Amino acid sequence: MEIRIEHLNKVYKNGNKALSDINLTIEDGMFGLLGPNGAGKSTLMRILVTLMKPSTGKVFVNGMDLQKHRREVRTLLGYLPQDFRFFAKYSTWEFLDYSARLAGLKNRKERNQEVEKMLEQVGLFEARDRKAGRLSGGMKRRLGIAQALIGNPKIVIVDEPTTGLDPDERIRFRNLLSKMTEQEMIIILSTHIVGDISSTCRSMALLDHGNLVFEGPPDELIAKTRGHVFQMSVSNKEFEEIKEKFNVISTIPAVNGWDLQVVAHDTGEYPSILIEPNLEHAYVYYMELVLNQPQQEY
Repeated sequence: MEIRIEHLNKVYKNGNKALSDINLTIEDGMFGLLGPNGAGKSTLMRILVTLMKPSTGKVFVNGMDLQKHRREVRTLLGYLPQDFRFFAKYSTWEFLDYSARLAGLKNRKERNQEVEKMLEQVGLFEARDRKAGRLSGGMKRRLGIAQALIGNPKIVIVDEPTTGLDPDERIRFRNLLSKMTEQEMIIILSTHIVGDISSTCRSMALLDHGNLVFEGPPDELIAKTRGHVFQMSVSNKEFEEIKEKFNVISTIPAVNGWDLQVVAHDTGEYPSILIEPNLEHAYVYYMELVLNQPQQEY
């Protein structure tokens, strides 16, 4: 499978430019779309699932023009929107059966088998008779991904899937998506939570104010950050100064003050040591030091 995006733009009626000349190729596997709220991620997702038309530009799915072959492309898609809705009075099983019928599974026996299989896969089999409205937040998101996956779509698009989940549910959800990529399919994960990308995606794109500012493997973005992540130990007095001057990533109380990790060009007069960056460091580096200060050389 391949999605090819060419010179894609979206301008709303109020003049707000949500996407600006996006060029991107997405292939089989887990693809991460990272950026702050308002970066244009949801707009791009809605265009890809045919819920919104671009102002200009093209999207090709396996060579098919999205605007000319909307019906054919829709048969390939599974979608979990950020504001996933369901019929609260349906049981978990009933809702997934309804989703399966919408996905084109007409044969009742085959549909029943697929629903049972999917409930097992997402860990909801024991809750199959529970009303969907009575599920926990994490279980509702798992039901959401189940309805996106029912019918074996070739492209699955999930928008901010772990927002509001506790750490255990977030890990479980990411592991579920990772397992799906053992098949030949594209999963696009749109999020502002860096951990969702670093642990699951082999390729990613970074959006900022509708612009594509990075595309490639997460390791490549991390490599660009080497030499800009520091660890330092500071007193309580210095801590307040540090917070004003640097982008502080983590704080750990110490005997005589604090142990900190900061992202910076350098730490000046404050003693520090360079440490190996991770994707969270890289994200902060790009958003706070590269994109916000284009006039400087890095």
